[in-house]
Amino acid sequence: MTRQIYGTGDDGSTWLLEGKRVRKHNLRIDCLGEVDELNSVIGVCRAVLRDGHADIDELLKGVQSVLFRIGAEIAAEDPKSLGVDVVTEDDVKSLEMTLDQYIRSLEPLRHFIYPSGSLAGSMLHFARAVARRAERHVVMLSDKEKVNPQVIRYLNRLSTLLFYLARFVNEREGRREDVWPGRGYS
Repeated sequence: MTRQIYGTGDDGSTWLLEGKRVRKHNLRIDCLGEVDELNSVIGVCRAVLRDGHADIDELLKGVQSVLFRIGAEIAAEDPKSLGVDVVTEDDVKSLEMTLDQYIRSLEPLRHFIYPSGSLAGSMLHFARAVARRAERHVVMLSDKEKVNPQVIRYLNRLSTLLFYLARFVNEREGRREDVWPGRGYS
């Protein structure tokens, strides 16, 4: 007899890692979906980047690994008791070191830019927006339940990294950034 692996959520509920059933609109499940969507968008970015930007593809593969860990953390009310490999300050610092390299390699911005440029650059901008939404949802969850603060920090730094990766890819591909004609900044 085959074990049925689908249809168990037809009643609008799903399981957390501890085995607790919750409604699919539960904020923890919503956050899990946001992180899953971010991971999927980064997967699309990797597919677009793979041929001309193998270095960034490899970097994003590592990010996806951390996002799976974040997903496991969010899917559990007490991740450490389940042996989940939680996000640490070292994960955040590693992302910050990478971010610093890309920031130093680019000219500082003096104006806001439109999310645009090459397909790869535009996809990275899209991933940045999804990362910021995921971060906002995890912050909402942290206002109600215990959340590892390193998860929020990681998502925050990731959105910034994705912004600078978009700029870097556009520069590498010789694509100009479209400047918003509004007020500049210094």
